[in-house]
Amino acid sequence: MVKETVKQLCKQHTELTDQDVQILQEMAFSLQTYADLSDSYMFIDCKLKPGNQAIVVAEAFPVGSTPLYNNSVIGKIVFESFEPGVFYSYRNGKKSIIRQAMTQEGIVVDQTVVPIKNTNHQVIGVLISEKQVVSPTPTGNVQKFSVVTETAEDQMTNSGLGVVSDLLMEMLILTDESNRLVYANPSGLRLISEMSEKDDVLNRDLLELLPFLRTVYEQEDDVFVFELTIQRKNLIVKKIRMREKNKSQETLLIIQDITELRTKEKELMMKSVVIKEIHHRVKNNLQTVASLIRLQMRKGMPAESRSSFEETLNRIYSISSVYEIILTKEHADDDDVNIINLTRKICSTMVLNEYNLKVDLIIEPNNNKIVTTSKKAVSIALIVNELIQNSLKHAFQGKEEGIIDVEFTVENDFVEIHVSDNGVGMKNPQTSLGTEIIHNLVTNDLNGEFLYVPREIGTHAVVNFPVGAEVEIFDE
Repeated sequence: MVKETVKQLCKQHTELTDQDVQILQEMAFSLQTYADLSDSYMFIDCKLKPGNQAIVVAEAFPVGSTPLYNNSVIGKIVFESFEPGVFYSYRNGKKSIIRQAMTQEGIVVDQTVVPIKNTNHQVIGVLISEKQVVSPTPTGNVQKFSVVTETAEDQMTNSGLGVVSDLLMEMLILTDESNRLVYANPSGLRLISEMSEKDDVLNRDLLELLPFLRTVYEQEDDVFVFELTIQRKNLIVKKIRMREKNKSQETLLIIQDITELRTKEKELMMKSVVIKEIHHRVKNNLQTVASLIRLQMRKGMPAESRSSFEETLNRIYSISSVYEIILTKEHADDDDVNIINLTRKICSTMVLNEYNLKVDLIIEPNNNKIVTTSKKAVSIALIVNELIQNSLKHAFQGKEEGIIDVEFTVENDFVEIHVSDNGVGMKNPQTSLGTEIIHNLVTNDLNGEFLYVPREIGTHAVVNFPVGAEVEIFDE
């Protein structure tokens, strides 16, 4: 039953593979043993597909202990604002320990979270252990906080909470069991007065003053987070029901005005659309230029000029490839380019276009992922194009097949691109337009060096340039 529940929830709400789900099923099957052994409440949470929330897929409560949760939380949505430790472990793959954490049910616990990883060391879920914090009750003067009396505001002020709440940008609103307003900090009072157009609001029914909050109050969950738009305002409303045995039920609202944030997001979205359109236009313009060159080639030209036109087309294609890769990204304003993927795209197309020659192309990343800006990516694309073009044009004369190897290495904060072939080789490298392009781009754009390494068979060219703010290295 436990395994089947985990499987159903993971299939419905996550993007985990069958192997990942099986790992979680085995852990969930042993969860009760962990709970009894540590006398803790145990949970397994998994990230939801698309979204920044998680879902509880398994739970186990220690046998014989006082219930910490009145009802099962399996299938409940977990919000980062209430359980940051869960999302910290998910993002960083590290253990999280939070003392006196507040759960979504409003319970104070000591919480430990550890990531659950698959065989590829990817985080597929988190294992959570919770123990309720039991504060020792002093025998002397006990100061309790109640929100149902007419002196609720006084009690907050006396306890120091009122002073703190007055300094908060968030709006704090407190209502009793009849939804009457018994306290609001200055930000909360301004919101209520502005949206209800009434000044005398204390001890009045909050749902009559702000009818749009009715949806929030009607939710049965003790903790509920809701985003709404009303009168051109974007608000995030967090509702916490403050339950105590043998006492009336009060509700605390924490309201955050995110209108400015949403406006900025819209501006960024518009900027992203504009950037994407610019990338599209650059790519389309390059394709137009390439089409004009092909049209000229079909109209007829001297044989000695055809090779130069083909080289120009390859250069245009190399630049266009950078923008094609950028346009495949989800966020158009992210113009970082993986140069290994870029090299693979450029080289494979050039090799496939060589109809009269069989070339084995080998790309060796050496477990490196090298990411750079679009500006530097264009330079690298042109450099790789010239080196591959040189091998295809000169290395295999009189041969029907050959090998071209492109290898990426990273050492002492320098990236090296090695392009080698098993062709006829170059005894005395001659200066050409292609080598001038490479030298200029390597020196001026990449702040690096370009050289040929002597070898008995074929040609071996090396480009090296420093890692920096515009060039980042990741392990794969």
